[in-house]
Amino acid sequence: VVANWLVEKLPGEVSRKIQPFVFVGPGVAILTWYLVVPVIRTLILSFQNDIGKGFVGLENYIFAFTDRVMLESFRNNLLWMIVGTSFSVGLGLLIAVLADRSRFENVYKAIIFMPMAISFVGAGVIWKFVYTYKGTGAGIEEIGLVNAIVLALGGDSQPWLQIPPWNNLLLIIIMIWLQTGYAMVIISSAIKGVPEELLEAARIDGASEVKAFFSITVPFIQGTLLTVTTTIVIFSLKLFDIVRVMTGGNYGTDVIANEFYLQSFTYNQAGRASAIAIVLLLAAIPVIIYNLRQFSERRAF
Repeated sequence: VVANWLVEKLPGEVSRKIQPFVFVGPGVAILTWYLVVPVIRTLILSFQNDIGKGFVGLENYIFAFTDRVMLESFRNNLLWMIVGTSFSVGLGLLIAVLADRSRFENVYKAIIFMPMAISFVGAGVIWKFVYTYKGTGAGIEEIGLVNAIVLALGGDSQPWLQIPPWNNLLLIIIMIWLQTGYAMVIISSAIKGVPEELLEAARIDGASEVKAFFSITVPFIQGTLLTVTTTIVIFSLKLFDIVRVMTGGNYGTDVIANEFYLQSFTYNQAGRASAIAIVLLLAAIPVIIYNLRQFSERRAF
């Protein structure tokens, strides 16, 4: 308020040019201090062996792209991106379409969206009980839901979280459980914006409901689908909580963010951790830029 009052005392042309910076200045300063400066410091540290222990060039980045565990992390993140995002968006779209045609739309949507109210750590704890494995010794009773179902069907209980690559897919199910509600709500809002006249015209021309959906509805909400997809992709890139709580990155389930955590806080390798953080940032930047372009184009439209 004071800064704006002072700027308004300046000559008209000068005041008009400076006044926007009065309002955006504090936000820019906060973003610079809490985002830009840490990124620069992390970038510098990524070329060091540890804090204040000398320059090592690209050694940390070579580690990030050649270490066996890091390559495993990249592979797992790619799996999360492809499988997790595809099923989250696909199920969100399917449920949005089906719920919109139901009399109990609000009830169904509330149930599907409910997991979004649970933290990722809480979801990990819940699903860890679902996958719990007690063993095969005498007198041992399985309390995990999955193993209870397997035993009821005549099978043998299994340590599901220790069996690669199935353990990765079982962890991805948790992400799908959490993100489907988000995708459903956003996509449902977009579907409601499709002009009814277009759909009615397609029906009059003899198009089936399925053809009208893929020929009219999907193209009309394409921007929303892309935005939801890229948002979930970014989430899958920086995924940490679920893996940390469920397996700690063991049994072939490690991901990039968890390896960053281990290098920084367990192995005290700040240089390697910083290089991993920069790699993760570089991987997310193209998706962020694409999202911003889509947002700008929709605003212009």
